[in-house]
Amino acid sequence: MESDVGDISNMRNASKDVAVVVRDIVTRLAGEPGALLPILHAVQDALGHVPAAAVPEIAHALNLTRAEVHGVVTYYHHFRSQPPGRCVVQVCRAEACQAMGAEALLAHVQQRLGCAVHATSADGAWSLEPVYCLGLCASSPAVMVGDALHARVTPQRFDALVAHPVPTA
Repeated sequence: MESDVGDISNMRNASKDVAVVVRDIVTRLAGEPGALLPILHAVQDALGHVPAAAVPEIAHALNLTRAEVHGVVTYYHHFRSQPPGRCVVQVCRAEACQAMGAEALLAHVQQRLGCAVHATSADGAWSLEPVYCLGLCASSPAVMVGDALHARVTPQRFDALVAHPVPTA
């Protein structure tokens, strides 16, 4: 029973921390023209995702409805509403990478990590996200593992990359 009380206390402290982070970001960026996207990016950079609890705070500060903020969060695939796995893998799905085998690579990555795109593996180790250009078109297919960009990735090279992953910052 004592561990349950500790868990609840930790959850409350985590919620307070999230509120403080969001409030600080909103205070700093709300006056900028077109502040919604910079705020959402900053929240995700700080917390790893845009928690549902952040939406009302952001909406209020920008004089928007919660639906408007939620709509932007869900429209752009870049934003996550749930915490990511310890390491985020992004596979480029733009035309140049597709021409060089990105679809087959993505199928291999899904099988290797044990999760679909826009999902996190059951053990919480990996999140897999499609992206539509990592800027390495001449060296495709491109993959980002954590914060490291990799070019000319084959299934075998991918397996080597994820054998010793560096967690996403």
